[in-house]
Amino acid sequence: MATGKVDALLGIVFGDEGKGKVVDYFTPQYDVVARFAGGPNAGHTIIFDGKKFVLRSIPSGIFDEGKLNIIGNGCVIAPDLFMLEAKEVESAGYQLTDRLHISRRAHLILPTHRVLDRAYEAAKGKAKVGTTGKGIGPTYSDKAARIGLRVGDVLNDFDAKYAALKARHEQILKDLHFTDYGITEEEKVWMEGVEYMKKFHLVDTEHEINRYLKEGKKVLAEGAQGSLLDIDHGTYPFVSSSSTTSGGVCTGLGVAPNTIGRIFGIFKAYSTRVGSGPFPVELFDETGAEIRRIGKEFGAVTGRDRRCGWIDLVALKYAIMINGVTDLVMMKSDVLDGFDTIKVCVAYEKDGETVTEMPYDTEGWNPVYEELPGWKTPLSDLRNESEFPAAFKSYIDYLEKALETPISIVSVSPDRDATIVR
Repeated sequence: MATGKVDALLGIVFGDEGKGKVVDYFTPQYDVVARFAGGPNAGHTIIFDGKKFVLRSIPSGIFDEGKLNIIGNGCVIAPDLFMLEAKEVESAGYQLTDRLHISRRAHLILPTHRVLDRAYEAAKGKAKVGTTGKGIGPTYSDKAARIGLRVGDVLNDFDAKYAALKARHEQILKDLHFTDYGITEEEKVWMEGVEYMKKFHLVDTEHEINRYLKEGKKVLAEGAQGSLLDIDHGTYPFVSSSSTTSGGVCTGLGVAPNTIGRIFGIFKAYSTRVGSGPFPVELFDETGAEIRRIGKEFGAVTGRDRRCGWIDLVALKYAIMINGVTDLVMMKSDVLDGFDTIKVCVAYEKDGETVTEMPYDTEGWNPVYEELPGWKTPLSDLRNESEFPAAFKSYIDYLEKALETPISIVSVSPDRDATIVR
């Protein structure tokens, strides 16, 4: 019997690379699109036909009416936020209940998880991680501590299980002297969300995905956040709480390593980061502000300003290595249209030492740059590689040689059709 493959689409730096648009673009080539990690802290923005959608938990393949979408066991779900998101998609005319399946093994974000998130951040003082406050970290903490609630629990003696975990959280908050909060109204909507979720297929998605693979079907695994926010391989402790790398595809969906096919690594033509943590290429000058303004670099979920800088090859080489990236996808190339020169970080330097491999701790390192000429030509209307200006071709060639990985796709504007396959 033919065996299908799982291709993975990953953000390979700090997230916010435009995964949603690329998943939406790729979906016609696949039978199933599955999210394998993260929660509603990840906003995937999709723009087509003059409409804009920001998806947080629902896979970005949902706008292709013929494809199944799966929220895998590696994800965490807030029922209230999921309900609001799903209803927004439904109100735009898309039918969800038969095409969106949710793993019974995925963990639930409780209202008290969100309070704990705020309490833990407040307790850190100046060492704040810069979380979104969505309760992601505390939910994964409960998962690791083996006390969490899962989607499957909503179908069996749920009220008692919920009350027990809520009481545990309230005791922790009392111990932290964090008592100035109220969740009465939030909890009411949350419970409505639990009931709303029950109309979806709550299933053992690992069996479902593997059945599809045995039938020769193709699965696209959609990542959340970026590789440098991975709990193991990111800039710890300024990371997310899940496995955002290609290894997380196997654990977050229940598929074997030998089912993995191509691994698409998405990155921007420059660098951004949201929240706290080391960011060697960050620009604090007018250039950084200009990149932010042109690129509209504000969080899709939080609205926070993104920190901006030139492209970082040290970070990219590291991410390509740990993910086994086979194909690169370069996003937002058009943001750099107006610059006379483009800088590329090729190494880090600190206290007289220069490194080209990602160090254990990137705090305090300074970027070492090479400069390339800018293309000074608008890219957003181009739809074919043959139309690329010479300096832009040179930039792509330079990156491919340095990264030893082909840039298979180039995006030159937010629209779905501005995605050029090379």
